[in-house]
Amino acid sequence: MTGVIIAFLCLLLGLFLQKQQNLPIEKITKWVNAYLLNIVLPALALLYIPQIKPGWNLLLPISSAWLTFLGSWLIFGILGRVLSWDNQTTGCLVIVAGLANTSFLGFPVVEGLYGKEALPIALLIDQGGSFLLVSSLAILVGSIYSHQEGDLRAIPLKILRFPPFSFLLLTITMSILGWKTPEFLLPIVSLIGKTMAPVAIFAIGLKFSIDFDSLSSKFYWFGMGYRLLLAPFIVWLIYRNFLPENSLEFKVTVLESGMAPMITGSIVAIQYGLKPKLATLLAGLGIPISILSLMVWYYFLG
Repeated sequence: MTGVIIAFLCLLLGLFLQKQQNLPIEKITKWVNAYLLNIVLPALALLYIPQIKPGWNLLLPISSAWLTFLGSWLIFGILGRVLSWDNQTTGCLVIVAGLANTSFLGFPVVEGLYGKEALPIALLIDQGGSFLLVSSLAILVGSIYSHQEGDLRAIPLKILRFPPFSFLLLTITMSILGWKTPEFLLPIVSLIGKTMAPVAIFAIGLKFSIDFDSLSSKFYWFGMGYRLLLAPFIVWLIYRNFLPENSLEFKVTVLESGMAPMITGSIVAIQYGLKPKLATLLAGLGIPISILSLMVWYYFLG
């Protein structure tokens, strides 16, 4: 409950500062986003990824996040071409609608509905799925759809220079080799990691605004429709063939697939100039809207 209050206050602070005419909001936003992407994400990678023991039993819950992201890329990639959307809109929807808020929103929702025994499953989906995706494929999508002119061969180098991806490769290697993050670093990266939710919410507040045109935009509802309805439906339809429908693993996997758009995903989209207003609205307004859809999914799953 304390975390929710802090996050709400950070949102209010961001909204308040947004209205101050004498403040360089664009610079502040850039600094905050740089902190989240270049410091917090690498810290979280060091904190969690080396602790994950690779194994086939982890693949099913984790794969649901990858499936829905690739599905987002496929669906919005095709729609963008067929309907002649600009690259910025397509890239924004692929990233923001493709990534679920499996931690900041997902952890308390899953724990509240299914108890503490459901948290390890949610953690696997978040760290092995959403977190790896936002540090890898989301960066690839951002690089591709924000690329204007020049040599496309520069994109891989651009990705490799991105700190979250570099740390992702490092920590995956550590996980495979069984190396743990040094003990003296754990308190530091843990402290930095705890700033993710409030600072990300603050970043949303700096850019968040609601108007009729935004809410009536077909792109907004395409993104929300995929994230809250189609993505969990795809997971429910496929994974019921591999997991018992009454099992905790199945229910948590489906429910995590129906979480609101990931805040960090929207920040990646903003960082690459992919429709910042749409990205902010999807992540910010997606949270209260998703509460209703999650209740529907919860009762549907039984």
